[in-house]
Amino acid sequence: MERRKFIRNAGIASVLAFVSPSILASCSSNVQGVAGEAGLQIYTLRKSLEEDFKGTIERAAKIGYKNLELFNYSNGKYFGNSIKEVKSIFNNLGVKAKSSHVLTGWSMPDNVGTMTNDWERTVADAAELGQSYIVCAYLFDSERKSIDDYKNLSDLLNSCGETAKEYGLQMAYHNHDFEFMKLDGEIPYDLLLSECDLNLVKFELDLYWTARAGVDPIQYFKDNEGRFPLWHVKDMAAGEDQFFSAVGEGVIDWKNIFNHASTAGLKQFFVEQDDTKSGKPFEEITKSYEYLKGIKKS
Repeated sequence: MERRKFIRNAGIASVLAFVSPSILASCSSNVQGVAGEAGLQIYTLRKSLEEDFKGTIERAAKIGYKNLELFNYSNGKYFGNSIKEVKSIFNNLGVKAKSSHVLTGWSMPDNVGTMTNDWERTVADAAELGQSYIVCAYLFDSERKSIDDYKNLSDLLNSCGETAKEYGLQMAYHNHDFEFMKLDGEIPYDLLLSECDLNLVKFELDLYWTARAGVDPIQYFKDNEGRFPLWHVKDMAAGEDQFFSAVGEGVIDWKNIFNHASTAGLKQFFVEQDDTKSGKPFEEITKSYEYLKGIKKS
């Protein structure tokens, strides 16, 4: 099931206030930049994962992605593989599951393995895989019709965060662009920051979607210091369609953003490219990894 839905807006003018057409793509060959820390949200490779889970993870690891963020957990399995099988595959390939994406379950109550259906088992399985984080990934249209929906979400995140904490995990929330659009006179994302417990719920800031919404992520870092331990690093192509691009090929000023990593509280970032025009996601994530070799945190 696709968990992304494009929501077009006219925010490009404000986006350009904090992005640049290009920045240095590489530096001396002995500098690895932040690439060695790069994780991968495996949603990028979803079609390949359906065909060959182990082989897909192996190809990603060979590129350099050793820290993974998972998705598609259902009833104790990932793409038909049990937690024990996934753990064995990861151990043999030298990769780690650092985080996973989950859904509220409000729109799919029969789906076993959501924040409202068998949550404790979901968290226990995440802990068994050695994860540090578990992240609410997306809200369907029916789950975000009013600001009260976000107030209910805050309560759910806090409750789920308590269970996650019992298992040694940190709960977090991943944004798209709609959280930054006024709803009933309020900015939903600001409400979440206000209503979610500082310790129980952190935030995974998706830097493509903040750009798409015309939001300056650095200002959010400064106003909410330490609350963004996770990032999604994905670039936005120049042009009217604002499509996804390999990191370094778009308009987002990554050097500037990484210079504020400590203010954000960054612990782990994941490269993600929801879709590719080339239809070659492995090539795209390789370009992203190579580009990140040239970015150094100050």
